[in-house]
Amino acid sequence: MATKVANSNPSPQHEAASAPHKKPRTLAGVAAPPTDENRKKTLALYENALRLMQAGKYEKAHGIFNEMLANAPHDLADRIRMYIAACVSQISKGATNFETHEERYDYAISLLNHGHYDDAREHFQAILLKNDAADYAFYGLALLASMTGENQKCIEHLTEAIRLNGQNRIQARSDSDFDGVADDPRFTELLYPEA
Repeated sequence: MATKVANSNPSPQHEAASAPHKKPRTLAGVAAPPTDENRKKTLALYENALRLMQAGKYEKAHGIFNEMLANAPHDLADRIRMYIAACVSQISKGATNFETHEERYDYAISLLNHGHYDDAREHFQAILLKNDAADYAFYGLALLASMTGENQKCIEHLTEAIRLNGQNRIQARSDSDFDGVADDPRFTELLYPEA
């Protein structure tokens, strides 16, 4: 009876199964194993970029998405590419076009209400560049200054808004956005000069 001799050369399949686990290779080299901390950071950046898109800040969002793409997990990479394309499309359309200064003012107020103070300031100032007698733009700048704790600027802008249109005095009396400056005696004098 013949005895079976163990093969001293194991099969390639047996060799692969018993070999130590190797890291997957990519075109750039060996892929680093994903870490939970790395994924959390990526998701935080991703969410931030989405918020920027929703706020209409496509250039900033585009920059973050591009930065993320190199190290993004595979399951997010396709979505990131899709958002990059959307950002590029929006950027290529150019800046938001406003038919009137009032439309720009409404947009600036919406930015202000969402906490995008710098962007709102730019729009108020853009209105004033085209129309230096736009009382509502001075009023918007006064609101912004009040909300950001700049009492002196608030008083200055509101003074100009009232000088250009006396109705702004009446409106400011009931505007809760001026609560931050309400205790300032200059504000009281400005709104109630007859007192």
